[in-house]
Amino acid sequence: MAGLELSYVLGIQSTTTVWPPGIEPLSAPKYSGCGRPANRLRRDADHSPESAKQLALSLPAKAWKTVTWREGTRRPLRSRFAALRIRPAHRDHKLHQPREQEWLLIEWPGGEAEPRKYWLSNLAESIRLRDLVALAKQRWIIERDYEELKQELGLGHFEGRGWRGFHHHGTLSIAAYGFLVAERCRFSPSARSGHLGLSAPQLPPHFRPRGAHPAPAA
Repeated sequence: MAGLELSYVLGIQSTTTVWPPGIEPLSAPKYSGCGRPANRLRRDADHSPESAKQLALSLPAKAWKTVTWREGTRRPLRSRFAALRIRPAHRDHKLHQPREQEWLLIEWPGGEAEPRKYWLSNLAESIRLRDLVALAKQRWIIERDYEELKQELGLGHFEGRGWRGFHHHGTLSIAAYGFLVAERCRFSPSARSGHLGLSAPQLPPHFRPRGAHPAPAA
């Protein structure tokens, strides 16, 4: 669809180049009146982008915040993060206009020698750091959902050869998984684990299960 922009949180390498906050590539030089006018962005020795790792190492201590994104199996999952508004610099010297500003999210756990992970995101500038971190950490949830779809709901059991058949099979598997997730959400995690002592409803006094022996005569 024309004009449709998708939001993303994309993991990148530490060597990915970016323009630090407040800095962007040089504009094209003014036309000298000779030859073809230059219209591409420029960079030089004194004005060039940095790698994501270089930028992370140059940040002051106050730029790092400790964020907890979810409860783990043993303890809350938390780490140190910093988020900056930057411009991606990948091959922008071939462009006529600078790229739009994006978020650069960096994770640097305490006690480690250097940052561990980096993400780029075009989410809204007003997003909270905690929400940005939670979205960046969705990878584990997605992998778990995909594993359940394949193993428990038969997504990986398709043996056909046509795209239409696979499309129908995948659609039904995802619909079934959506129903199960909706049913899980009806109860709190403590209720699902049995901590609330949920019990089956009480049966009527004269209830007899199907197949039971007939009641003895009075």
